Amino acid sequence: MSRDTLVSFEGVVKRFGGFVAVQKLDFEIKKGEFLAIMGSSGCGKTTTLRMLAGLEAPTEGVIRLSGKPINNLPTWSRDTPMVWQSLALFPFLNVRENVEFALKMRGVGKAERRKRAEHWLDRMQISEFSERNISQLSGGQRQRVALARSLVVEPEILLLDEPLSALDAALKVRMQSVLKNLQRETGITFVYVTHSQSEAFSMADRVVIMSRGVIEQIGTPQEIYRTPRTRFVADFLGSSNLFSGKVSASAAGGQDLDTPAGKLRLAKDAVALPAGSTATVTVLDTKTHLSTSRPEPSANAVPVRVIGEEFVGATATLYLETRQGQEIRVQKGHDELADLSLEIGQELFAWWKPEDSHIVAEA
Repeated sequence: MSRDTLVSFEGVVKRFGGFVAVQKLDFEIKKGEFLAIMGSSGCGKTTTLRMLAGLEAPTEGVIRLSGKPINNLPTWSRDTPMVWQSLALFPFLNVRENVEFALKMRGVGKAERRKRAEHWLDRMQISEFSERNISQLSGGQRQRVALARSLVVEPEILLLDEPLSALDAALKVRMQSVLKNLQRETGITFVYVTHSQSEAFSMADRVVIMSRGVIEQIGTPQEIYRTPRTRFVADFLGSSNLFSGKVSASAAGGQDLDTPAGKLRLAKDAVALPAGSTATVTVLDTKTHLSTSRPEPSANAVPVRVIGEEFVGATATLYLETRQGQEIRVQKGHDELADLSLEIGQELFAWWKPEDSHIVAEA
């Protein structure tokens, strides 16, 4: 364990009867980082967070906080406060009293409680609501109260379980900025569970992607986006086009991938694979180009036809289909697509440079 490690999961397994919710987790959380754990429902992300919080006990393995095992420590003695998806604010207390609550439970005197609560209410820009009932607040204001209540105890680590899921899209984006700035300013380690790629990738320093209780990949948002390690990660992110086939030697001395969509040239610096082995390559939809004429011979080109389009903000996603029925997506700016004057049913080529493709593991 390195000196900058705050939390370590060492061979951690969690079973509920015969069901294995988490399978042998081995990873570390660094001091002062914003770590997001993401995956679809049932992947084990919330169970992982609950084990760290002390709400579930590992079936096997050890969880360490600052180097000390915490498997048997009760929740209240771990100093790992959690911001819940439901926020779990007390409706019978006003805003200030909600923020003071954890301090009161710790035996902090009334004057000190009020001073620290007012500091965090001011920091979260909700001082004017300190005497209001929780029912009188908007969703965003309640979110800030929940954060202030957790941070008033000045923890070393804060756990957040999908805290933005109930907010509308515009407020969610604003709260993402609040959370990230707050984490940077305080230096508190944030562990944030979400199923939202946009939340994880916009805020986190590192992202953990889980599936069926297993960690598929850990890395920076940029690493995971550009170089997904497994087919599952590439499929889950939905930002890449995938092609599977068998490896063969190319006429130029490199390697090709024989796929239903055609022969694709692998990047020159790609790891050499055994001839005849099965492989999958991913190509980002932003790195996939369009042309009404066949591109240069060095490019990988696939004949496609236009089947749909979707406009979101300044970009558009074009949905294409190969002659074999595989769907391909291309994301471009409106100006680029306008120059092509595309219509539904039109035939053209989707193409990319071999070096813009990435080989992923089949598992």
